[in-house]
Amino acid sequence: MANNIVYASKLDISSASIKRSLYRFLLYTILIALSCIFLFPFYWLIRSSFMTSAEIFTLPMKWWPNRLQWGNFREALTIRPFDIYFRNTIFLVAVNLIANIFSNSYIAFGFSRINFKGRDFWFAMMLSTLMIPYSVILIPQFIGWKIVGAFDTFWPLTLPYFFGNAFYVFLLKQFYMGIPKEYDEAASADGASYFYIYWKIILPLSKPALMTVGVFTFMNTWNDFFGPLIYLNSESKLTLALGLRSFMGQYVSQWHLLMAASTVTILPVIIVFFFAQRAFIEGITFSGLKG
Repeated sequence: MANNIVYASKLDISSASIKRSLYRFLLYTILIALSCIFLFPFYWLIRSSFMTSAEIFTLPMKWWPNRLQWGNFREALTIRPFDIYFRNTIFLVAVNLIANIFSNSYIAFGFSRINFKGRDFWFAMMLSTLMIPYSVILIPQFIGWKIVGAFDTFWPLTLPYFFGNAFYVFLLKQFYMGIPKEYDEAASADGASYFYIYWKIILPLSKPALMTVGVFTFMNTWNDFFGPLIYLNSESKLTLALGLRSFMGQYVSQWHLLMAASTVTILPVIIVFFFAQRAFIEGITFSGLKG
């Protein structure tokens, strides 16, 4: 009887193990299939950037060129002033990164670590701005910048970042609430000011959340098309997004050059996200769980 019980128990364990293995196999198969579907447009972009224009639309489809056309990249980046587009975009990214990280982290510090009258009310008012469609304030903003003479300058694309963003403030506030307030109290007992607590205690402990804000800012600024389209007009001030669009408009039939230029444009975003993905995911996760 005892042997039968032991044998039945082993069968149950073996059956459960087989079910778990089958479940993992099916799960990984589905995830790999979905990954291939999502990565296919990127593969098409890379593959087309090394082809001639005729090869791209050859039927049946060619999965890889017979000969790698490295000259596509040189021709695509010299036929338009992409060096100027890169310089303008990098400048906007650098300024907006500094402005966004500093302003939002400082505002979030005030809402999460300082008790003042009406704090919850003003925080709710700030969050309510997220419900305002951008199209509603677009025309008044454009008229305002036009009146002060900031049209065709970088001011409309950089100055607002120094005054915070409701989403980033909320993200950082949630992360700060997970940091024990005993640190603040101990520092205050030693005579530390609020700025000292913010700079020496809160910021060093908030690197994942700050990295998240940095990645969002980088991607939004690098890929921003609508903002530069509205406020920039001179060729010398165009960003990569506008430069790529003008390139496509002028050379719409030369798809191999367009794909080469697009590949070079998208590579920095992929590299940044690849190196910052761990901190980015950690910042998003803890911002949602803490507090």
